[in-house]
Amino acid sequence: QVQLVESGGGLVQAGGSLRLSCAASGRSVSWYNMGWFRQAPGKEREPVAAITWSDGITSYADPVKGRFTISRDNAKSTLYLQMNSLKFEDTAVYYCAADDRVAGLTRAYDYWGQGTQVTVSS
Repeated sequence: QVQLVESGGGLVQAGGSLRLSCAASGRSVSWYNMGWFRQAPGKEREPVAAITWSDGITSYADPVKGRFTISRDNAKSTLYLQMNSLKFEDTAVYYCAADDRVAGLTRAYDYWGQGTQVTVSS
C-alpha cells in the first residue's frame, strides 16, 4: 500500500510560479513510477507530467511543455512539480499518482493522492 499527500497549491497570478510536492509513504515507494494529473471543474482528469523510477525519464503533456518540470527525490520519497509561467487555464485540482508497473501519461496508476487546488488569477 502506498499513501500520497500533495501540498503546495494555492492562489497565484498569471505568469507566476508554484511548486507542488507529493510526499509518499508505504512499501518501497522509490521503486514506483509517478505522475502528476489535474482536473478542472467540468472536465476529465488529464495527465500533466510523469517520471520513471529507474532512470528518471520524464514526459509532459503538450499544454505544459517548457513551463512545468517534474522531479523526484527518492531519498525523501517526494515528488515535485515546478510550475512556471502559469496561465488561467492551469487552474485545477492537481493529483499525484504512483504505480510499480504503469508509467507515462496514462490514468491507469493504482495509487492517488487527495489533490491540491491550484488557482491562477488572470
